[in-house]
Amino acid sequence: MRRLMLLRHAKTESDAPSGRDEDRRLDARGQTDAADIGDFIARHPPFPDLVLVSPAVRARQTWELAWTVMQARVPKPQVEWVPDIYGAEVMQLLHCIRIAAGTDPKRLMLVGHNPGMHELALVLTGSGDAAARQELVRNLPTSGLAVFDFDIEDWSDVSFGRGRLSAFITPRLLKHGSGD
Repeated sequence: MRRLMLLRHAKTESDAPSGRDEDRRLDARGQTDAADIGDFIARHPPFPDLVLVSPAVRARQTWELAWTVMQARVPKPQVEWVPDIYGAEVMQLLHCIRIAAGTDPKRLMLVGHNPGMHELALVLTGSGDAAARQELVRNLPTSGLAVFDFDIEDWSDVSFGRGRLSAFITPRLLKHGSGD
């Protein structure tokens, strides 16, 4: 059994001072949402063993703020900054997941960007809670977390339609009490 957690970066400023998209930072709401999703993760084991993070400032900040909240309650995972996640399409993200077979984590998290993360979540979903699946179809919003379980022994076996969506959490759901 393998668990995959797909976390979209938190809400950001419209433009970076540098003018480069990859330099956009989290805004105040994004900082709060990243901390809230970190708290959710810390309260709902199992926790990731390996976290692959886009090097974009907003993805790094999302992970760092989530980790700040998690670290007192969660074993420290291995974290890698993976340039291929920035701007990645579905097949590139799937490749990043399959490469994780080299270190063989039981639980893997990706912190990245739409549209690739949302599209990946949609094509991986084969089963799971119907209401969560319906919400995921609508959108993977900023700070949205989709958690999948796969009945596989190796990450190289991850494929479309084989994931069971075990949780779908958004800042909105957390604020309305649907995330516990």
